Amino acid sequence: DTRSSGLRWICTSGGEMYAVSKRIKWPGEAAVVVSVVYIMKGRFTAQKLLDGRPVDAITAFLFHAGGHDDPAQLAANASKSFQGSIVLGMGFTFDDTDKKGMASSLAEMRRLIAKNPDNQQAIFPYIGGEEVNTSPTHAHHRYVINFGERSEAECRERWPDLMAIVEERVKPERETKDGRKYPRMVYEWWKYWNARPQLYTTIAGMERVLVICRVGQHISIASLPGAMIFADSAIIFPLPTLAAFTTLQSRPHELWTRFFASSMKDDPRYTPSDCFETFPFPEDFETNDNLERAGGAYYDFRAALMVKTNLGLTKTYNCFHDRDNREPDIVRLRELHAAMDRAVLDAYGWHDIKTDCDFFPDYTEEDEDGNEVEKSIRYRWPDEVRDEVLARLLALNAERHTEEVKLGLVSTDGKRLTVSGDDEDDSTESEDGDSKPMKKAGKKKTKAKSKKKTMTGQLNFGGDD
Repeated sequence: DTRSSGLRWICTSGGEMYAVSKRIKWPGEAAVVVSVVYIMKGRFTAQKLLDGRPVDAITAFLFHAGGHDDPAQLAANASKSFQGSIVLGMGFTFDDTDKKGMASSLAEMRRLIAKNPDNQQAIFPYIGGEEVNTSPTHAHHRYVINFGERSEAECRERWPDLMAIVEERVKPERETKDGRKYPRMVYEWWKYWNARPQLYTTIAGMERVLVICRVGQHISIASLPGAMIFADSAIIFPLPTLAAFTTLQSRPHELWTRFFASSMKDDPRYTPSDCFETFPFPEDFETNDNLERAGGAYYDFRAALMVKTNLGLTKTYNCFHDRDNREPDIVRLRELHAAMDRAVLDAYGWHDIKTDCDFFPDYTEEDEDGNEVEKSIRYRWPDEVRDEVLARLLALNAERHTEEVKLGLVSTDGKRLTVSGDDEDDSTESEDGDSKPMKKAGKKKTKAKSKKKTMTGQLNFGGDD
């Protein structure tokens, strides 16, 4: 993109930006917003100006601090974020809402369990990003067969009825694929294409985990029981505390995510490697009492509100960002969000940053009559506050990375010397277990136009019970 291949190269190859005016409406007919950048070769010794303000430096991100480089992945964040399982086959599921005729019914699931109670050992609750965002209680409505990494012979012996279902409903489609390119998919058809074994090893025995929909209009975090199978449309964080929820739901993390995530249409696409593993969390955030209290108050109020209104996360945050919505409960949710942001900023030691929000568009477009129309209006911090926080987070990421290099945890190029979580992003988006394999490609960074109910249990996917 422009920053990485243009501005960053200039700034690290002997050039300097000495004046920048951001978000200027293009004077011509095109309905775009641009940034005007003044560059010179060599060192600029006079006063630099960023949007008219005197600054000591201007980075390739058009910030006054934070450096020119992309943020590094931090060893401290390794194995704490995972994409859900790529099942690859709706035939594994029991789902009464399936309209494609591939899933089995819940009645059939109950019949098979009644016939052979051992079948329950290979059937699990199944949830994806859609349920997380649409259900007021984040309730799942599907179940899924999971044989783990067991052999075909063992599965046929222990669960012949379930194997018959998968053989009938999954195997035929799998066999149409190229076995040379996808040997597991074709020749081990009773297994998930990518089961995410490290995810389930990590969360084994955890009562709760944090989850976000992989692609969504809003950055909204939910707490779910750990004893279920998560679809690839969900990102899972094995962080059970309310303090962790506070940090991930706060505006600093949202800003970071929106800035560094790729996108699907105009919705941010949460990729752990870009959004989580690079994010510099506050020191000791998981044991911070202020974060725990702020997150508890926010989560409990939001949960009760969604049940009261029968709205999921997406529709609740649509109300949250609606400038015409002045319902007392929504106003209170905004206030609690500000309190949560305050707790996070204080955890960083950034007491000088204000948490005041207003309704701002992410970009504007011209209608057919040439009138400027605000688009993607959100209740958020002003651009100046946003840029200040992002600059500080970038600087903190660079500081943490330098410390980890000195400790031998990562190499100088940002690659961790320790093993991280399961690979991500090797499928297209899905909500039904029917992901399709895709070739790895370079990341496409597309921004918006200028624009305690306890569940115990453990998932055992090995060969022994």
